[in-house]
Amino acid sequence: MPPFREDQILIIAPGSRQCLAQLGLPESFTPARVHVRSCMFPGEKEGEYEPYKVRRKDNAATKSGAQQATNGATENAKREDEVTFEEDMVSEDGAVWPIVAGKIVDWPAFYALLTHVYNTVNGAFHTPVLLIAQPVWTSKELERITQFMFEKFKIPAMGVMDSALATTYAYGLHTATVVDVGYEKADVTAVSEYLIHEAGRALAVPDCGGEAMTQRLLKLLGSKGFSREMCEQLKKSSICEVLPKDADLPAAEKEEPKNPAAVASTGMDGQGNTVGPPGANPQEPANGENGTEQKDGEGEDEGVIDIASIVTGGKMEEYLAQKEKEKAEKAAAKKKGLDTAASSAKPVRIPNSKRYKNTFSYEDYALHNALKDANVSGKRMAEMQEAMGDGPNKRQKTPEADGDQDHSMTDATTTNGDSSAGFRRELEVGLERFQAASGGILYTLADAIHRTISSVEEVNKRSELWDSLIIVGNGSKVRGFKEALLTTLHAKYLISPSSATIFTSELPSNFSTPMATGANTPQPQSQMQPHMGGHVNPLLVAATTAQNPHLNPMNAQGLPGQFPGQLSQHNTHSSHAQTPTSIKLAKMPEYFPEWKEAGYEEAVFLGAQVAARVLYTVDQGLSKGYMTRTDYNEQGPQGIHDYKL
Repeated sequence: MPPFREDQILIIAPGSRQCLAQLGLPESFTPARVHVRSCMFPGEKEGEYEPYKVRRKDNAATKSGAQQATNGATENAKREDEVTFEEDMVSEDGAVWPIVAGKIVDWPAFYALLTHVYNTVNGAFHTPVLLIAQPVWTSKELERITQFMFEKFKIPAMGVMDSALATTYAYGLHTATVVDVGYEKADVTAVSEYLIHEAGRALAVPDCGGEAMTQRLLKLLGSKGFSREMCEQLKKSSICEVLPKDADLPAAEKEEPKNPAAVASTGMDGQGNTVGPPGANPQEPANGENGTEQKDGEGEDEGVIDIASIVTGGKMEEYLAQKEKEKAEKAAAKKKGLDTAASSAKPVRIPNSKRYKNTFSYEDYALHNALKDANVSGKRMAEMQEAMGDGPNKRQKTPEADGDQDHSMTDATTTNGDSSAGFRRELEVGLERFQAASGGILYTLADAIHRTISSVEEVNKRSELWDSLIIVGNGSKVRGFKEALLTTLHAKYLISPSSATIFTSELPSNFSTPMATGANTPQPQSQMQPHMGGHVNPLLVAATTAQNPHLNPMNAQGLPGQFPGQLSQHNTHSSHAQTPTSIKLAKMPEYFPEWKEAGYEEAVFLGAQVAARVLYTVDQGLSKGYMTRTDYNEQGPQGIHDYKL
């Protein structure tokens, strides 16, 4: 019987914005059951922390001044008894984030975060822990964490696993390149035969995470009234999409020309107006180094109305009356065109990438707080929301796309009372929604990937690393991000296998060079012997047969020292190690249905579950995959390095 049961194992994966945790291993591995924000709030006493924002609510302050004056000293005596506290499950005002760009910057808050996670999952006394470590954590930091876990929670065993290695466990690969796109940074790691190549590893590459894409959208839409929270929700919505650089952009929606003949002959509508799409490519850089700015009048919209300022200015009723009038006019116009609509065919649904403008549902917490501060009742809020045309039933299902295990609001957070509810509004966005990754993010990541793979000492492993790219992290959840990054890698580093023929003859590799016999016809070589002599450069052999492997005699008979049929899965040559001839994304596993539906951006937790089952229940510590309490008592915190994966 193994020393630990699967329902006792606790997995913790801290991240910059979100901490994943789970107690127990299910029969079929599922996404993490517990998602905790990686922030803490200072408590009432110095050195103490709370997991949520705590507000003081003074009931006596709500009484009228006259009544308080009448009560006098008696009222002041009861005042302390009437002070209550309430938790704000959403607010991040005053929060302390102990992990920034993967690095631990506040140890007391980090310890408080681990304590909150441990208490949330309600771990038992005999609970072994598997901690998923960030790549930038140093050896001394791992020792501090080990000491805290053993001495604070009295755990019986602890294992530490690198997040990149856990990701390869999730994909079932022993050799792969892991690109973890987080909140403020990205990590690029080359793993070969389950070993991490520390040399050349790109750690905490700045300005490549989800926050960089949010700031890019804010830079483009800030002049139109968009706030950071609006851009954040836009990035997470289904209309935000990263298109390939050479993709055709949707044209501006124009009215039907009054003179079709003039349009056909001159491109004008007969009134001097040019009919045609604006020629802006959102993937091109803007402002000199980042590309050309949008010209005046191209793709401009009316911007976003600041409703919160309308509320504070006392003009909310006037605004609602205007909205009611607009809704009535739209209803009348719709009713007037019913006959025409009924006779016409059902319009074709246009995909997002073909639409010049699109809308997404924005949950306005600032407006809700402004109405709450104005003492507007919940019933009145619902009426106002209905009048604005954005009722509570209008919810848009959008993917989360932020951070290395980034903060996402769970159902408990978004439905916990009035403090977490927000006004839903429909906001319209133009071509800016395609420009989230246009600030050089893709090129920076592509360069980091190339440098990481090129630094691997095992040259014959580089082609396999190029063919097994794993892109994870909640920052990569933006639609089209992975495909756009792969396209960028192809454009920058991929070479054609036939390009090496410029150095020598273009003859097939199964023919020898012309012999000095006076004959012009090349002499065929026996297929039974591999052509490894000095007649033909191995570079030519590899290049000319990459797309036709059956022509390569080395593939048919094996390399010297190999048995026939003992073939390598990838190219055995090393001549093209610096410039790959193939770049592919690793295939996702399909035997975990829950993960297939949720996506593999948090695959690090799937790999952690696989490793936990192997280490704690299958291997049972024989390979020293985890540190027991006996080992800790004998070796101290420094001994964790002998057990770290």
